[in-house]
Amino acid sequence: MKVMKFGGTSVGTPDRMKEVSKLVTASGEPVFVVLSAMSGTTNSLVEISNYLYKKNPDGANEVINKLEEKYMKHVEVLYSTQEWKDTTRKFLHEVFDYLRSFSKELFTSFEEKNIVAQGEIMSTNMVVNYMKEQGINATLLSALDFMRTDKNSEPDPRYIKEKLGEIMEQQPGKQVYLTQGFICRNAYGEIDNLQRGGSDYTASLIGAAIGAEEIQIWTDIDGMHNNDPRIVDHTSPVHQLHFEEAAELAYFGAKILHPTCIQPAKYAGIPVKLLNTMAPEAEGTTISNTTEPGKIKAVAAKDNITAIKIKSSRMLLATGFLRKVFEIFESNQTAIDMVCTSEVGVSMSIDNDSHLNDIVDELKKYGTVTVDRDMCIICVVGDLDWSNIGFETIATKALKNIPVRMISYGGSNYNISFLIKAEDKKRALQSLSETLFN
Repeated sequence: MKVMKFGGTSVGTPDRMKEVSKLVTASGEPVFVVLSAMSGTTNSLVEISNYLYKKNPDGANEVINKLEEKYMKHVEVLYSTQEWKDTTRKFLHEVFDYLRSFSKELFTSFEEKNIVAQGEIMSTNMVVNYMKEQGINATLLSALDFMRTDKNSEPDPRYIKEKLGEIMEQQPGKQVYLTQGFICRNAYGEIDNLQRGGSDYTASLIGAAIGAEEIQIWTDIDGMHNNDPRIVDHTSPVHQLHFEEAAELAYFGAKILHPTCIQPAKYAGIPVKLLNTMAPEAEGTTISNTTEPGKIKAVAAKDNITAIKIKSSRMLLATGFLRKVFEIFESNQTAIDMVCTSEVGVSMSIDNDSHLNDIVDELKKYGTVTVDRDMCIICVVGDLDWSNIGFETIATKALKNIPVRMISYGGSNYNISFLIKAEDKKRALQSLSETLFN
């Protein structure tokens, strides 16, 4: 069985919902479908929550009424029979009345997560009703019945596998099993969400739980490109990536995928395909545990980087110096992206400068501190094992006219990273694309 996940734009209109139904049933084989909320819905639900936080129920109700009107118009277009129009209207009226009920209560973060969850609940009910109207043997499984996180807010894969298996055994022989992405229950039974990766994470967890043959992530982009198409002309999709390569690209700026969301698929050895609902015939990108030896795949960029250098000759080779430096970042809950060391100093980069002043103050106990803001990390990804002679030379040659603040190579077999000024980002990406791919 394949798992197919569709994002908000893929189910953003009644016509898109119809196209999704065609894609899901095209093969005639049983599939497990994960749906996001209709595009724009989550933003509206967050806006409703903000009004309720501010004790402005009138503002919340105005947004609710506008959203309800939009959904009722969609019902008229989506369904062809009065029976399914009435069934879906009745369900949606109950959801919107439920949203209005929050204006009478003390509002907390628990209520907000409950409100935001309604987006996925509405989209999945609308699509499963449409499938049933079309005679498709489909069933809706509530993610709240099997998707659970533990006390550390991490998914509980053993619970998910056992509970989902039990639920599917109770409804055998279905052509389409459909559920919500993003939402779950926490260890205390409260409605929560998966945070990182959202619906993609749901699809990956379900794929691992049911032993899927493949996980498909359908968006409005035809896979991961070999460079940023917003900056560089004539980019093209990368047809095959190793899980590690995909994670590097996702972490360093490729927004199509969150770096943690495919980990369950990686550990289960299940290939993940990134496909385009607007161009379903396109090959897209396949992510698996297969490596293409000796090949550079893509370039990505991460913005809003700050570089910090601490120099101290008196700490030269002192035992515990690096530990003291890293503990400062840990105590300030700030992750480090890149690290370079020399005999008298350490340079690091961070993408979260909310605690920068505190970090700098503490680092000054151990040496002279220099801070460079408005930086950017350029990441070159591929099979870059050190035994592949010359790859680092090709990458650095492409940046021969770009001032480079730091270079990180050797921490991963799949990544060479360069820290440059943000103002040089466009030139760097274009030069790398010309040198590496054209």
